[in-house]
Amino acid sequence: MALSIRQLRYFVATAEYGQVSQAAISQNISQSAITAAIKELEQIVGVPLFARTAQGMELTSSGRQFLSHAYEILAKIDEAMQLNFINTDVEGELVVAATYTVIGYFLPMHIERIRRLFPKLRVQLYELNRESIEEGLLTNRYDLSVLLTSNILNPMITTETLLSSVRRLWVPAQHHLLRRKGVGLQEISQEPYIMLTVDEAAQSSLKYWSKTPYQPNVTLRTSSVEAVRSMVANNQGVAILSDMVYRPWSLEGRRIETINIQETVPAMDVGLAWRAGNALTPAMQAFRNYFQQAFGLPGAAGGKPASE
Repeated sequence: MALSIRQLRYFVATAEYGQVSQAAISQNISQSAITAAIKELEQIVGVPLFARTAQGMELTSSGRQFLSHAYEILAKIDEAMQLNFINTDVEGELVVAATYTVIGYFLPMHIERIRRLFPKLRVQLYELNRESIEEGLLTNRYDLSVLLTSNILNPMITTETLLSSVRRLWVPAQHHLLRRKGVGLQEISQEPYIMLTVDEAAQSSLKYWSKTPYQPNVTLRTSSVEAVRSMVANNQGVAILSDMVYRPWSLEGRRIETINIQETVPAMDVGLAWRAGNALTPAMQAFRNYFQQAFGLPGAAGGKPASE
């Protein structure tokens, strides 16, 4: 029996969501198709990849090792699908600024692909906060930025959103809110809350909380996503964070579950930014084209000022 891309995608989805039902929704197929694919995959590799529990699907030790390889295989396939669509002869130097969250949880894989795809293109990368990036773009210190476009309000900066990462509630395994049919900000306000502060996360959070009569019961403010992850996993509180930074396991190996929130919570938008009115150099356009191809954006579409 041959291993298939479909099996790998269903396996990864189940590992990330921890539940066959949620994995099926994310892949837009039936739960039985997910279950069958995982059984076939376990037969191929010869070891159990999941432990079936009342709470869902937990990766075995072999499953965690296989997940790492599955990520690599799927990344290579996605990369191979793009190779014939981009001119790789571009050369030059590109100075790119990125914020903490983007450089930690989004950009490294893409920078590695760009460097292999454009061997003559030198990318110089800097990590900065939004204010410093905006100032650097306006003074032409940086050519481009990859950052949270949802935080950009300056009309002198052009943005192009690549993806919108949904924000969900993070809770530890077996948390009592997992047993509720619906969870909203009222229920969340009654729980100890771990507030992330990096990349203006606290300000973004208070924007949607302020539209309700409720407030988060903040017991800790931290600039570390990993601190939030560990605190939640160890039953010290809950948090609302985006899928982009979600991982189902803390550093201690404890499970973290996610819950959809009843109210509309804005997604975290990630994308490119540059000074409005600047003509894109060939190097800048190559960088932009890569991301347009990677995220299925129309190559002919131009970015638009954040004020529009």
